[in-house]
Amino acid sequence: MDIRIIVTGGTFDKRYDELTGSLTLDQTHLPEILEKVRCTAPLKLEVNQLADSLDISDVCRQSILESCKTCPEKHIVITHGTDTMCRTAEVIGAADLPKTIVLTGAMIPYAFGDSDAMFNLGMALGAVQTLPTGVHIAMNGRIFPWDNVRKNHDRGIFEERETGR
Repeated sequence: MDIRIIVTGGTFDKRYDELTGSLTLDQTHLPEILEKVRCTAPLKLEVNQLADSLDISDVCRQSILESCKTCPEKHIVITHGTDTMCRTAEVIGAADLPKTIVLTGAMIPYAFGDSDAMFNLGMALGAVQTLPTGVHIAMNGRIFPWDNVRKNHDRGIFEERETGR
């Protein structure tokens, strides 16, 4: 089973720029992470974009969706910024593709060392191989269906949507 990893940026791939004192997105950490964790799953890596999720527009989401539609793999992991991950999952979920797609991200950049990026990526890679067809989010040690998840900005975690929302 081949797995496509579609990289879109987000906190997962941010780096600290010592010259400007800001966080930047200039390349993905995925090859380094996959080597470090000794991942042996057959993977195809695609950098779709490197953007902060707050900067991901509807056009960007359509590009991610198009990658999901056109890639030959039936199992897809998408690394994505956490602020708008649920919105992107909604767009992909509404397309009802005959594939298993898992979005994941990080609350702390991988480059900072105490990041949740490797844990969340590992969960997503395991989940994409075992979950049924559909769109899911893997964050904070949990798997959520795309249509029943939200980011709780006050607590900095993903959780099920509250009743009535």
